[in-house]
Amino acid sequence: MAALTAAMLLVSACGGDDQTLTTPDGSLISTPTTRLAEVNIVGADRDYAKTCFAPTAPDPGKQDVNRIVVTDPLLLDDLCALGVGAKVTGITVADGDVPRYLGPQLASVPTIGESPDAAAVGTADPDIVLTTPDTSARAAGFAGTRVVTVDPTADPAANWADRYLSVASALNRTTAATDLLARFTREATRTGTRKDAVHTEVSLVRFAADGQTMEGTDSFAAQVLAAIGVQRPVSQRRPGSTGLTDDNLTDADADLIYVSYRDAGDVTGPDVKGSTAFGHARSILESDRWLDMGAPTWKRVLAVDDTVWYSTSGLAAAWLVLNDVKGSLDSAS
Repeated sequence: MAALTAAMLLVSACGGDDQTLTTPDGSLISTPTTRLAEVNIVGADRDYAKTCFAPTAPDPGKQDVNRIVVTDPLLLDDLCALGVGAKVTGITVADGDVPRYLGPQLASVPTIGESPDAAAVGTADPDIVLTTPDTSARAAGFAGTRVVTVDPTADPAANWADRYLSVASALNRTTAATDLLARFTREATRTGTRKDAVHTEVSLVRFAADGQTMEGTDSFAAQVLAAIGVQRPVSQRRPGSTGLTDDNLTDADADLIYVSYRDAGDVTGPDVKGSTAFGHARSILESDRWLDMGAPTWKRVLAVDDTVWYSTSGLAAAWLVLNDVKGSLDSAS
């Protein structure tokens, strides 16, 4: 988060009072909610075709890159947030490994497997291969092509802003990336001021098939909430996840609780009601012990997309989380 903190120093505290939700390029978006197990889903009808940013230009005097292969889907958010998705000609993953929130442009890029054959390599024909230490072996078939390893460190979600700048540097787009990070932090600060976030405590709860946890300060969603200025319950003011049981369930209470379902992928998807995580979550969300807590009593429990809020990270996802908060921090179930 060092780069994100530095970017925040470049911008003023906040803008005007406009509450319209927009993509980073200013296009209008909407985040309507639908109801599921007595909980509204934030962004249920979100248009993922608007996730990625407008194309950015290379730094002055620097050469552009026209064809990119990516070996790690982690880096796709960075390319989406640089507006260069159209330049991606291949992804060395299996079908279905591209996160849905990145939209149709990246979903349509050929997934050529972890060990692409000569035909796939020839068709992709990249100018550059972007890889990570964990996936560098997948670049072996691209002999003679420039390969840049982007080190996301041990926890890529915790250093997503640094990773973004590293990818931008490899693509000669440092100026654009710095400006876009500054735009995000400016809007996060503006949102926090307008929504009086400093006086709102938000709890983060994730449901799996056989249990539930509350998230601390180091999850991706928690980092975005911190940028907005939202407060967290005392039980969630340290790194890591904490298991929730009947004995400590009330530790998850707050002014507002955002819940998500780990195995649902996207909580707006067609199979969420049949997911094992949702089935377990429903048993908790409809229990007397849960409903007796403050936030459920006040109808202040909302569901969010686990993939966007936790399972991935990057500037594109950060904008989605920001707009989720922007449209729901003062909402009710």
